[in-house]
Parts: sequence; C-alpha cells; structure tokens
Amino acid sequence: MVKYHCMKSPDITHCGNSLFRWGQRTYVMAIINMSPDSFSGDGCASLDSATQKARQMVEQGADIIDVGGESTRPGAGAVAADEEIRRVIPFIAGISGHIGVPISVDTCKPEVALRALEAGACMINDISGTNMEPGMLKLAAQRDVPIVL
Repeated sequence: MVKYHCMKSPDITHCGNSLFRWGQRTYVMAIINMSPDSFSGDGCASLDSATQKARQMVEQGADIIDVGGESTRPGAGAVAADEEIRRVIPFIAGISGHIGVPISVDTCKPEVALRALEAGACMINDISGTNMEPGMLKLAAQRDVPIVL
C-alpha cells in the first residue's frame, strides 16, 4: 500500500530552492503556454519567445513559472504525451536554474510530469485533480514535490 502525504507543514511548502509561506502574502504563478492551441491565444511559437516571456514575467513579480503543452480550451483536442514532452521539456531544461523562480509543469500525464521534473521543474500542476491519471499522486510522493490539484 502506498501512503501519500500532503505537506510536511500546512503553512510552508518547499519547491526547489524556494520556500512558500502560505498566508503571509499572495504568490503569483505565471503561465507559459507552449501549445499553439492555447485557450488565451498566447501560445509561444519558439523557445526564444517563451524564454523572453518567462524572464519578463519574473521581472514583473512572478513567483512561479507554470509551463503547459496541452490546451485546456473547451473543445481542444487531446495531445499525445510524446508531443507534450516535445513542446515543454526543451523549454523547462533551458530555463531551469536561470530564471530564479521555481518551474511548475501543467500536465495530467505522469510521463510528462516525470520528464519535466528530470528537466528542472519542481512542482506539478494537474488541472484534472489526478482524476485522469491516478499515477500522478504516486509520482509526486515518490519525487517529494508539491502538486497543485
């Protein structure tokens, strides 16, 4: 039987080299869409434009950069894991350790999350609440990373 835990402390979350003290201030998660089918119409077409956008977001006060490669726009088609990996991993690997804030991966697929964690992400953001892939909770627990549900 696998045991899961939520947080070591309900008031503090460690993510990479950052420490989030909940309730003391509001934290800003900025979103980088690496999907050409972004719901907000701002999908990044190149690694250079995404990197520039991430640095600008950090300069403007972002505490976390959240990277996604699959649109959640109503009616959007599903994206295969290998395509999602192709979209997000080079970007995560390229900015990891260079932007000064933690990187979160926005995915419902454990294989994408694993590759993102290996590339430098330190948080998982699963908009399905792990309802699409229950293995996501096990991955977060094994890697001891925060997960946004």
